[in-house]
This record gives sequence, structure tokens and C-alpha cells, in this order.
Amino acid sequence: MITSLAGTAFAQPTSVIPIETKRYGLALQVGNDKRVGIIHFGTKLKNSSEYLHAPAMSRRGDDYSGILNSVYTPSGSRNLVEPAIRVTHTDGNTSLDLQYVSHSVQKTDNNVSTTSILLRDPAYALDVTLFIKVYAEEDVIEQWSVIKNNEKGNVTLHKYASANLYVSAKDYYLNHYHGDWAKEMQPEEIRLTSGIKVLDSKLGTRANLYQPPTFMVSLDKPASEDEGRVLYGSVEWSGNFRVDLEVDPLNNLRVIAGINPFASEYVLGKGHEFTTALFVYTYSDKGKGDASRNMHRWARKYRVMQGNGSRLTLLNNWEATYFDFNETKLAELIKDTKKLGVDMFLLDDGWFGNKYPRNGDNAGLGDWQENVQKLPHGIGYLVKEAQNNQVKFGIWVEPEMVNPKSELYEKHPEWVIRQPNRPEHLYRNQLVLDLSNPQVQDFVFGVLDNIMTKNPNVAFFKWDCNAVIYNAHSQYLKDKQSHLYVEYVRGLYKVLERFRAKYPDLPMMLCSGGGGRVDYAALKYFTEFWLSDNTDPLERIFIQWEYSYFFPAITHDNHVTDWGKQPIKFRTDVAMMGKLGFDIVVSELNQKDLEFCQNAVSTYKTINDVVWHGDLYRLASPRDNDYASLMYVNDSRDRAVMFNYLVSNRYGAGTLSPIKLNGLDPDKKYRVKEINLYPGTKSSITGDTSYSGDYLMTIGFNPGVNARRASVILEVTEAK
Repeated sequence: MITSLAGTAFAQPTSVIPIETKRYGLALQVGNDKRVGIIHFGTKLKNSSEYLHAPAMSRRGDDYSGILNSVYTPSGSRNLVEPAIRVTHTDGNTSLDLQYVSHSVQKTDNNVSTTSILLRDPAYALDVTLFIKVYAEEDVIEQWSVIKNNEKGNVTLHKYASANLYVSAKDYYLNHYHGDWAKEMQPEEIRLTSGIKVLDSKLGTRANLYQPPTFMVSLDKPASEDEGRVLYGSVEWSGNFRVDLEVDPLNNLRVIAGINPFASEYVLGKGHEFTTALFVYTYSDKGKGDASRNMHRWARKYRVMQGNGSRLTLLNNWEATYFDFNETKLAELIKDTKKLGVDMFLLDDGWFGNKYPRNGDNAGLGDWQENVQKLPHGIGYLVKEAQNNQVKFGIWVEPEMVNPKSELYEKHPEWVIRQPNRPEHLYRNQLVLDLSNPQVQDFVFGVLDNIMTKNPNVAFFKWDCNAVIYNAHSQYLKDKQSHLYVEYVRGLYKVLERFRAKYPDLPMMLCSGGGGRVDYAALKYFTEFWLSDNTDPLERIFIQWEYSYFFPAITHDNHVTDWGKQPIKFRTDVAMMGKLGFDIVVSELNQKDLEFCQNAVSTYKTINDVVWHGDLYRLASPRDNDYASLMYVNDSRDRAVMFNYLVSNRYGAGTLSPIKLNGLDPDKKYRVKEINLYPGTKSSITGDTSYSGDYLMTIGFNPGVNARRASVILEVTEAK
């Protein structure tokens, strides 16, 4: 279905700039008045020259001409709606008019191209270049802006969005998320009406704690998994973000996304440029599932570090020991790592600090030397113990933070973000270091670099970030306090760039008390992220389900823990939906539970390629059914893995009828076999019968989930 935007028209079109992926298009129109507007967003035309004939945008005169559908709406001139950019010029003037100068297209390869559009204020020497990067096969676009000050003095940026989209439909349904610690990704769908809905964060560091920078908008009606028009969007920025969704006077939707300008006016010096965050989005007219697969394919290929690579299964000590451990205890856990069959032992919080030992979360953070009481022989001893047991060794760090009760705080109080005339306000007994300061950047880089220099066989870092920014003030920035939120994130990226330049292949987990920081700018440097500290498997089904709309399974760190009342099989089956890990006391498992976990690790290693790199199909939502069901299908469509879970304890709950599979080849024959069985149990789903893909996708297959079989994993393989 082709829908052109309703609204205002340019006086006479002079040219159209088509920007197209494999299946959808964004058409821009340059008018005789040199203003650039969006005239189409949606399924692309077969003949791009026909965008020129899109119905006139104006139905109500010229009151809104070239304003509502602006490709990058300026503030203070003729604009009456929410702007994408707002500035104060050197002479104090607050108006801005952006007119077309030129555009060009640069091809990276046969799949990737970038259109740049230069806009200029005719009265002031201020340029804005819009960059629109197309990943054609993946149907994904990234957009950002570069603002350049060519005036004689400083220009102040009050708002500086990455992108300004303009979409037309009968109705708009926004699906966005809220939450808190251990309650991440709580979905909410609302119909957008006249006015502005704002999604934003002002937390500074752990920016996604209450609201992630990801959302979807269904057009005309709420999209389902396999039907409907839907736009997915996400701000690529590891700090404060803002998304404005404005239904304008002509019932079109304006989407403005980027860095949150809250308390962040940015003074741009003469001759300087400001590059915004990136905004990534995709569109599908085939429902939410198709849109998320677009995003997953793009992320694995172009954004996530080692997105098409492999991951390490692990045993973490956190819930086994918390802060109470020593060398002997850890050496036993390393042996348990080998016994379990996973790839790596991960040492969590509590291994550092001497003057102020890290025996709890109220001391030692910032003092990154091994605690001599707990680790008299240092990290190196543990690395050797891991090597002796043929497993790898990883370690936890939280280098951006500091406890007031630490040597670092005593030596460098000027490195701490805090207001000079106000009492400190702690979050988890800690404060945030000022990453806008190059000395702090050196320190943070040095935390990881020193560990690697002394222990080059460390194989993994878990990088945590548990605090938000209170009392925002930088001693380093002096009279540029409004730059802090922006320069903090830029400082973080400088550290990560430097780290990756020296250690390009070392895997790292992005953690922030759960998913409080995950975004696609950060995942450029990390292989995976910790979704939530809530590891109750029933809750995790819902959390992992919602994250799956935006982030591929290879990035999901899922651990088996003692949270919840479910048996070990259910807990493990849920964790196998993504990257499997364990955080349990292996020595306390009974013989059958231990045998199951060992077998599960072996089973996981036979299916992880499909889970990590396959296409995801969500089959039955846990919010709409007594059960949840999803499957991953490999590229050649000859192998799939289907996960099924009971999510209700009501009488008779379960899969009473077949579940329709998806993503298979209708003409191929498949066998369906239950895997990951608990020792001593048998299944009637043995793989002896073959079914056509057409049958499995039309009639379906009943995995037999019920109170006695609360989790069922099925392997679907082509019958040879």
C-alpha cells in the first residue's frame, strides 16, 4: 500500500531526492523556495521518478507551506511546530531558516550508501548537513546531522536533533516502554492524538533505567506480529535522549529524535562543528516481526561487535558468593566451571580495594588493585587456575564510578561529578566520575588496560554502570556546565575507542544494573548486554520477549540463577533463548540437576548457531496466552529451534491446540524432536514423523506444554 503524506506543498517542485532501501522509500522534495520537505515515507515505488507526482501536500492553503513536513524543522522563523533545531546566533537573533544548497550520494558498497544534504541559513553563516545512511538489504536507515558555525562568534545550540521524520496514516499507535530496576521493558501501547508525546531520559549515565530510547509506531491500526505497517526507531546514544512524537494540525505524525537538550545548551565556537547522535529506524508493511528481523540482521552485520561471531558460555560467582569470597572459594568455583562444561569463569564485584576493602557496595569502588586478603596472589593466580582447568577467565569492572569511601575519592575529589555547594546525593552508595575530563578518561582506560597488561590472558570484561548523575556539575568544564551531559558520553566513547584500538577482539558485556544503558551506539564496542538483574525465569520470559523486538539474541545475556520457584530445567530453557550463562552454586546441585545442566550446555552448543544468527519468529505472546512460543530459523531454512514456556498456573493452562510455526520452507520436509530433556524423562516428540513446512506453518504443531511440561524445546530439522 502506498500512502503519500497529507499536508502542505512546496510552491513548485524543482527536484525530488529519493532515498530507498530494498522495500521502502523516503522521498524528499526541494521546492522553488529552496526548502526541503518529506513527501513520502513507506513502501517504495517501482519507479522513483513518480514520487514527483505525489499528491499535493496542501489542503488548507499556504499557512503551513514547507513547515510541517520539513526534513529538519528550524525554530524561530516561520515554524509553528516542535523544531528539530533551535539556535541563538552570534548577534542574539533566535530565528533560523534552512534552505537547500546541494546534495550528494556516496556509495560504500552495493548495499550501503549515504545521502548528504547541505542546508544553509541565507541570512547567517550557519550550515546543517543531514546524513541519511541506507542499508538496502536490511531495510534500515541511520540518520544524523552536522551543524557548522561559520559566523564571527559563538552560536548557542538549544536543540539539535538527529532526525525529523514525517509520516502519514489514519491513526498512530505508539508502543513504548517504561520500567525500573528488575522491571525493565514494561510495554505500553497508546493511540497518539493531537499534541506531543515525549519519550526522554534525564538520568545522565544509567539513562535507560526508566525509559529506553527505543519505540515502535503502528500506522493506521495496531500492527501484529505478521501484519500491519510499523516504524521502529532507536536513538544511538548512551546518555540523555529525547523523542518527540507530534500529531500535527493535518493529522500527520512528526517524529523528532536525538540527544535530549535538557540542561544541555551547547556553545559552538567559530568554525566548529557539532555532530549529533545517530537515529536508526526501519519500516515494514508486514508487521512487527518483519521489522525486528530487519533490525536484527542490520545489528549483527553492521553494529554489534562480532555480531556474526560466537559467544562464551560462563559461570558467574555473584549469586554464589556476593562479596564473600577468597582464593580457595574461587578456585573451587573455577573447577565447577569445568565440571559444568561452560567456557569461562566470570569473577564479579568485590575483588579490589585495600585501605577500603570492597566487602560491600559502600566502599572501595575506584581503588582497582586486588584485595590482598581475598586474593593474596592476585588476578594472575585465578587466570592460571582457569587455564589449568581448560576454561577462560573474565572479570567485572565499574570504572566510571567511585565510592566516597575510597582512596580515589580522597586523592581526586575534583574528578567527581557533584555540585560544590550542595550535599552529595549517592545512588547505590556511589558517585559518577567526570568523563568530560581527559584525566578521568585516562584513568578509566587505565583500569582495564592495567588488568590486561598484567594479565594478558583475561578473556572477558563485564563493564557495569550502577549510578545515575545527581547534582550535575563538572569542575573541569568550568563555565561550560551545560556541556556536561554531552561531553560525558563523548568522553565515554573516547575511552571505548581507545580500548578497542588496543584490544579489538576482547568480548565485553554491557551492564548497568540490568539493561539501564543498552543502545546501538554502545553495542558498537560490546558483544552483549545484561538485560536485567531480575533473573526469575518467568519474569525473564517477558523481559527477553520485549528486548527481542530491537536487539538480536546473540546480544542477550541470560543466566540460570536461583531466582524463582521453577525447576532447573525451566530456568535453563529460558536462559537458552539467548546467550547462556549460569550464576548458581554448582556444588549444591543434586546429581540429576547437575547432569541436566551438563547435558544442557552440550545441547546448547549444538543449537547456539541457530539461536545467535537465525531469524526470530515470535509465535505466541506471553501477554496474550497461557504460554509463550518463539523460534529461530537459520538462513538456509533447513534447521530451526522452537522454545515454548508455560506462563500461567491456572487450571488447565497449556498449549491446547497446535502452534503455527513460521519462517520455514513450505516445500521442504521437516522432523520435529524434543531436546534438552531432564534425566529420566522421555518425550513422545521423537522426530520419527516428517511434516512439510507448509503443514507446520498452516496447521501447526502442539509442543504439549502444560503444568507437568512447563518448558519444551523443539529442534526442527530438514528430513533428508
